[in-house]
Amino acid sequence: MSQIFGEFIENFPVGRDALELTFYSSHKPIKEKWRNHRLSAYFIADYFANLIPIDRDPDRLEERLNNLKAAVSYIGNELLENAMKFHERSNNFPVKLGINFLEELEQITAVIFTQNSIKYKSVYKFQTFIENLLSADPNELYIQQIEKAAEDEHGEASGLGLLTTINDYSAKLGWKFEPEPRDAVIVTVTTMAQIVV
Repeated sequence: MSQIFGEFIENFPVGRDALELTFYSSHKPIKEKWRNHRLSAYFIADYFANLIPIDRDPDRLEERLNNLKAAVSYIGNELLENAMKFHERSNNFPVKLGINFLEELEQITAVIFTQNSIKYKSVYKFQTFIENLLSADPNELYIQQIEKAAEDEHGEASGLGLLTTINDYSAKLGWKFEPEPRDAVIVTVTTMAQIVV
Protein backbone atom coordinates (compact mmCIF):
# COMPACT_ATOMS: atom_id res chain seq x y z
CA MET A 1 0.00 0.00 0.00
CA SER A 2 1.32 3.46 -0.92
CA GLN A 3 2.00 6.09 1.72
CA ILE A 4 2.23 9.84 1.12
CA PHE A 5 3.87 12.44 3.35
CA GLY A 6 3.87 16.21 2.97
CA GLU A 7 2.89 18.06 -0.21
CA PHE A 8 2.88 15.43 -2.97
CA ILE A 9 1.31 15.71 -6.44
CA GLU A 10 0.40 12.34 -7.90
CA ASN A 11 -0.97 13.41 -11.30
CA PHE A 12 0.21 16.18 -13.59
CA PRO A 13 -1.79 17.68 -16.46
CA VAL A 14 -1.54 15.53 -19.57
CA GLY A 15 0.38 16.98 -22.49
CA ARG A 16 2.55 19.28 -20.38
CA ASP A 17 6.28 19.45 -21.16
CA ALA A 18 8.36 17.60 -18.59
CA LEU A 19 11.79 16.05 -18.36
CA GLU A 20 12.94 12.87 -16.64
CA LEU A 21 16.48 11.48 -16.50
CA THR A 22 17.19 7.87 -15.55
CA PHE A 23 20.39 6.63 -13.91
CA TYR A 24 21.40 3.04 -13.37
CA SER A 25 23.71 1.99 -10.57
CA SER A 26 27.32 1.41 -11.35
CA HIS A 27 30.11 0.00 -9.26
CA LYS A 28 31.84 3.36 -8.96
CA PRO A 29 31.80 4.95 -5.51
CA ILE A 30 28.99 7.46 -5.21
CA LYS A 31 31.36 10.37 -4.50
CA GLU A 32 32.98 9.89 -7.93
CA LYS A 33 29.61 10.51 -9.55
CA TRP A 34 28.64 13.69 -7.66
CA ARG A 35 29.96 15.98 -10.39
CA ASN A 36 27.57 14.29 -12.82
CA HIS A 37 24.69 14.86 -10.41
CA ARG A 38 25.41 18.59 -10.42
CA LEU A 39 25.59 18.61 -14.23
CA SER A 40 22.25 16.78 -14.41
CA ALA A 41 20.67 19.32 -12.05
CA TYR A 42 22.00 22.21 -14.17
CA PHE A 43 20.61 20.51 -17.27
CA ILE A 44 17.07 20.23 -15.88
CA ALA A 45 17.27 23.85 -14.67
CA ASP A 46 18.23 25.06 -18.17
CA TYR A 47 15.56 22.89 -19.74
CA PHE A 48 12.90 24.24 -17.40
CA ALA A 49 13.98 27.87 -17.91
CA ASN A 50 13.45 27.52 -21.66
CA LEU A 51 9.90 26.19 -21.27
CA ILE A 52 8.21 28.60 -18.94
CA PRO A 53 6.59 31.82 -20.12
CA ILE A 54 8.51 34.75 -18.68
CA ASP A 55 6.99 37.74 -20.45
CA ARG A 56 5.52 39.38 -17.34
CA ASP A 57 8.45 41.69 -16.54
CA PRO A 58 10.96 41.92 -19.41
CA ASP A 59 13.19 44.34 -17.46
CA ARG A 60 13.92 41.66 -14.84
CA LEU A 61 14.08 38.73 -17.27
CA GLU A 62 17.78 37.90 -16.85
CA GLU A 63 17.68 38.21 -13.05
CA ARG A 64 14.55 36.06 -12.88
CA LEU A 65 16.04 33.38 -15.12
CA ASN A 66 19.25 33.29 -13.08
CA ASN A 67 17.31 32.97 -9.81
CA LEU A 68 15.11 30.28 -11.30
CA LYS A 69 18.08 28.26 -12.60
CA ALA A 70 19.92 28.60 -9.29
CA ALA A 71 16.91 27.37 -7.30
CA VAL A 72 16.07 24.46 -9.60
CA SER A 73 19.69 23.32 -9.96
CA TYR A 74 20.34 23.50 -6.20
CA ILE A 75 17.20 21.58 -5.31
CA GLY A 76 17.66 19.07 -8.14
CA ASN A 77 21.24 18.42 -7.05
CA GLU A 78 20.24 17.95 -3.38
CA LEU A 79 17.42 15.56 -4.23
CA LEU A 80 19.58 13.56 -6.64
CA GLU A 81 22.48 13.30 -4.19
CA ASN A 82 20.12 12.02 -1.49
CA ALA A 83 18.45 9.58 -3.89
CA MET A 84 21.83 8.19 -4.96
CA LYS A 85 23.25 8.15 -1.44
CA PHE A 86 20.38 6.11 -0.02
CA HIS A 87 19.58 4.03 -3.13
CA GLU A 88 19.71 0.27 -2.74
CA ARG A 89 22.45 -0.46 -5.24
CA SER A 90 22.27 -4.25 -5.09
CA ASN A 91 19.25 -4.32 -7.38
CA ASN A 92 18.93 -3.12 -10.95
CA PHE A 93 16.25 -0.50 -10.29
CA PRO A 94 17.05 2.98 -11.61
CA VAL A 95 17.26 6.35 -9.91
CA LYS A 96 15.24 9.06 -11.61
CA LEU A 97 15.48 12.85 -11.60
CA GLY A 98 12.81 14.95 -13.24
CA ILE A 99 11.03 18.25 -13.48
CA ASN A 100 7.49 19.25 -14.24
CA PHE A 101 5.70 22.54 -13.92
CA LEU A 102 2.26 23.81 -13.06
CA GLU A 103 0.70 27.09 -14.16
CA GLU A 104 -2.15 28.39 -12.03
CA LEU A 105 -3.48 31.95 -11.85
CA GLU A 106 -0.33 33.70 -13.06
CA GLN A 107 1.81 31.52 -10.79
CA ILE A 108 4.32 28.99 -12.05
CA THR A 109 5.47 26.16 -9.80
CA ALA A 110 8.52 24.06 -10.58
CA VAL A 111 8.10 20.48 -9.37
CA ILE A 112 11.45 18.71 -9.06
CA PHE A 113 11.43 15.03 -8.13
CA THR A 114 13.64 12.01 -7.66
CA GLN A 115 12.78 8.36 -7.40
CA ASN A 116 14.95 5.65 -5.88
CA SER A 117 14.70 2.26 -4.19
CA ILE A 118 15.42 1.51 -0.55
CA LYS A 119 15.23 -1.64 1.52
CA TYR A 120 11.99 -2.14 3.41
CA LYS A 121 13.90 -2.22 6.72
CA SER A 122 14.99 1.42 6.13
CA VAL A 123 11.47 2.78 5.64
CA TYR A 124 10.56 3.37 9.31
CA LYS A 125 13.72 5.39 10.05
CA PHE A 126 13.23 7.48 6.90
CA GLN A 127 9.55 8.12 7.61
CA THR A 128 10.38 9.13 11.19
CA PHE A 129 12.88 11.66 9.83
CA ILE A 130 10.24 12.98 7.39
CA GLU A 131 7.60 13.35 10.11
CA ASN A 132 10.11 15.26 12.26
CA LEU A 133 11.07 17.45 9.30
CA LEU A 134 7.43 18.26 8.49
CA SER A 135 6.36 18.96 12.07
CA ALA A 136 9.37 20.89 13.42
CA ASP A 137 10.26 24.52 12.96
CA PRO A 138 12.63 24.44 9.94
CA ASN A 139 14.98 27.08 11.36
CA GLU A 140 15.35 25.33 14.72
CA LEU A 141 15.79 21.95 13.03
CA TYR A 142 18.44 23.45 10.74
CA ILE A 143 20.47 24.61 13.75
CA GLN A 144 20.08 21.18 15.41
CA GLN A 145 21.27 19.43 12.25
CA ILE A 146 24.30 21.74 11.97
CA GLU A 147 25.21 20.86 15.56
CA LYS A 148 24.76 17.14 14.84
CA ALA A 149 26.89 17.41 11.71
CA ALA A 150 29.66 19.15 13.67
CA GLU A 151 29.68 16.30 16.20
CA ASP A 152 29.43 13.52 13.60
CA GLU A 153 32.91 12.22 12.78
CA HIS A 154 31.62 9.91 10.04
CA GLY A 155 29.56 12.50 8.14
CA GLU A 156 26.32 10.59 8.52
CA ALA A 157 24.17 13.43 9.91
CA SER A 158 21.83 14.34 7.10
CA GLY A 159 18.95 16.62 6.29
CA LEU A 160 20.75 19.93 5.84
CA GLY A 161 20.11 20.00 2.10
CA LEU A 162 16.38 19.40 2.54
CA LEU A 163 16.21 22.03 5.27
CA THR A 164 18.01 24.50 3.01
CA THR A 165 15.43 23.90 0.28
CA ILE A 166 12.70 24.75 2.78
CA ASN A 167 14.43 27.71 4.45
CA ASP A 168 16.12 29.33 1.44
CA TYR A 169 13.73 28.46 -1.40
CA SER A 170 10.39 28.06 0.43
CA ALA A 171 10.07 24.58 -1.06
CA LYS A 172 7.13 22.36 -0.23
CA LEU A 173 8.39 18.80 0.18
CA GLY A 174 6.52 15.55 -0.31
CA TRP A 175 7.25 11.84 -0.43
CA LYS A 176 5.51 8.76 -1.74
CA PHE A 177 6.47 5.25 -0.61
CA GLU A 178 5.35 2.36 -2.81
CA PRO A 179 6.08 -1.37 -2.43
CA GLU A 180 8.11 -2.67 -5.36
CA PRO A 181 6.06 -5.48 -6.96
CA ARG A 182 9.17 -7.14 -8.42
CA ASP A 183 10.99 -7.42 -5.07
CA ALA A 184 9.26 -7.78 -1.69
CA VAL A 185 12.17 -6.28 0.29
CA ILE A 186 12.34 -3.09 -1.82
CA VAL A 187 10.29 0.10 -1.53
CA THR A 188 10.28 2.82 -4.20
CA VAL A 189 10.51 6.34 -2.79
CA THR A 190 9.59 9.43 -4.79
CA THR A 191 10.74 12.70 -3.24
CA MET A 192 9.22 15.91 -4.56
CA ALA A 193 10.04 19.60 -4.04
CA GLN A 194 7.70 22.35 -5.27
CA ILE A 195 8.88 25.94 -5.59
CA VAL A 196 7.08 28.97 -6.96
CA VAL A 197 9.24 30.67 -9.60
